[in-house]
Amino acid sequence: MSREAVIVTGASSGIGRATAVHLAQAGYDVGLTFGSNADGGAETARRVRALGARAEVAQMALDDPASIEVALGGLFDAFGGVPAFVNNAGVLSLAAFTEVTLADWRHIIDCNLTGSFLAGQIVARHMIDRGLEGRIVNVSSVHEAVPLMMGAAYCTSKAGVGMLTKCMALDLAEHGIRVNAIGPGETATPMSGATEGEDILARHRPETPVGRPGAPEEMAEAIAYLLSPQARFTTGTTLFVDGGLMLMSAIGNQRTIMASLTGQGG
Repeated sequence: MSREAVIVTGASSGIGRATAVHLAQAGYDVGLTFGSNADGGAETARRVRALGARAEVAQMALDDPASIEVALGGLFDAFGGVPAFVNNAGVLSLAAFTEVTLADWRHIIDCNLTGSFLAGQIVARHMIDRGLEGRIVNVSSVHEAVPLMMGAAYCTSKAGVGMLTKCMALDLAEHGIRVNAIGPGETATPMSGATEGEDILARHRPETPVGRPGAPEEMAEAIAYLLSPQARFTTGTTLFVDGGLMLMSAIGNQRTIMASLTGQGG
C-alpha cells in the first residue's frame, strides 16, 4: 500500500518535529524543512526513517520568498504529489510596543504571516495542478485571539494567520482543498524554554484549567486529526489546543471581585 506524502515546515524541533514523527507513525512519508538548525532537521529525518517512512529534508528561510519556493519545489519533485501540508514554521519575539523597531516588526510579519501565505499559496497551486484533494493545517496560536504583553508583532502576525486560514479555506474549497489551523497554548518546546522529554507536569500552571503546559505530541495529534478523513467536513476554523487557557480571561478579575465581596461580608 502506497503512503501519502506530507510536508511539515519548521520540523527541526518542537511541534514540527513531533508532528513529523506522529504523521510517520500514522502512515505518511514526510518532507520536512528546517531554518538554521540543520542538525535538528537531520535528527527528525532519522526518527521518521526509523519508523519505516521516507524522509526528505530541505532548508527554508521563512523571510526569503525564493528560498520557500525552492525548498517546497524540491520536495514536490522528490515525492511527486503532496496532498497534505503543515504550515508550522514560525518565530517568536517579544518587546514593549514602544521598543519594537520597524525591522523587528517586519521580520515577525514576514516570517509568521507572509511566509505562511507564500508557502500556502505554493502548496495550493501544486495541489490544484495535480488534482489533489488537499489538506492544509496552519499552526497559529491562542494569541491570534487574545493579546500577550509585549506581543504586538507576534500576536498581530498570528491573528493574520487565523484570518488567512479562513480566506484560504473559502477560496480553495471549490478545488477540494480543506484548510484549518491549530492554536496552541503554552507548549513545552525549546521556543518556550523547555527541553525535549521534560516532565511537563512539573511546570505547574494554576492560570490554566488543565494546570500544565501542552506537550508537542498533543499538538501533533490535533494536526493529524485535521488532516484525517474524520475532519472531512471541517474547514476554515482554528482548533485551539490550550488546556482551557482562553477560558480564563475574566477569572482573575472575578477572583478579585469575589475576594472583595467576601472581605466586606466578614
